[in-house]
Amino acid sequence: MKARALRVLPVVCCALLCSSMIAIGDEDDEAADPGRRSAQPTLSSGQQRAAGIAVAHPLAAKAPERIEGLGLVLDATTLVSDMGETTTATVAEHSASAELARLRALYEGGAGASLKMLEAAQADQARAQAQAEVAAARFALRWGPLAALPMDARRKVIEASTSGRSLLLRADLPGRHTFGAGPSKAVLDVDGIQVPGRVLGILRETTELQSVGLLIEVSGAPPGLGPGARMRVAVLTAERKGLLLPRDALLYDESGAYVYKQLTRKTEAEKARYVPVKVRLLLPYGDGWLVEGVDDDDDIVVHGAGVLWSLQGVGAQQHDDD
Repeated sequence: MKARALRVLPVVCCALLCSSMIAIGDEDDEAADPGRRSAQPTLSSGQQRAAGIAVAHPLAAKAPERIEGLGLVLDATTLVSDMGETTTATVAEHSASAELARLRALYEGGAGASLKMLEAAQADQARAQAQAEVAAARFALRWGPLAALPMDARRKVIEASTSGRSLLLRADLPGRHTFGAGPSKAVLDVDGIQVPGRVLGILRETTELQSVGLLIEVSGAPPGLGPGARMRVAVLTAERKGLLLPRDALLYDESGAYVYKQLTRKTEAEKARYVPVKVRLLLPYGDGWLVEGVDDDDDIVVHGAGVLWSLQGVGAQQHDDD
């Protein structure tokens, strides 16, 4: 029995030695694997100053959404021509209808109007009515927002555009084929100068861009801006509310945009802890972004977020912040 125990002892020792080496290897792998680091970097006050970490509360703000588009200054003579064609066709239709009514009354009263004359008048009236309807439909297709205006307001827009006091511009929004709530304001980029415009409505006629088009009136446009000129246009929609953060506070990974939030310290001697919090980008505003996902009393890292990211390795694990 003693001899048998002596033969088994080396095998047991070898197994224990192998198990210890495997455990040591696992500990070394865990220490060397940056993906297993804590998702909450901690820094002392001195380390924060050295790394340039600065925190601040987000600011509540609201701003209109900007939709970028391409603008084309329209020729006012085309508007005058279409308007004149519509007016002429309408007058001709009224004249033909009056002549038809007159000949019908003469024919029915036996006062010298023949059936042939009455039928010819009916044909003229039908032709004039069709031409008037075509002209009205063409004007509504090309100048729908103007056709929808009251007569006085329409006349003022047309007179201002033909006299040079204002110009009409078509703004196409590439990638969009419809528009919900109609915007009321637009901004033209003319040689770096921001020129305001008034959105009259949505145009029904499409162009080669195959996108929704808006008719914009620009009063007091810079001299030299004439028909055929193209420029960038930003359409301003209804205002959206959010919290404003500087661009330096925002980071991005495969999960989306996020910021670093500094957790409240229980004591002054305690190191500051930081957790990544996912945010939703609403729209750019000035030198920052309007976002959702944080509160206005949160301490958000506005400078030095890249340092915290480097302490975690590549990427960040999102923190569910209630």
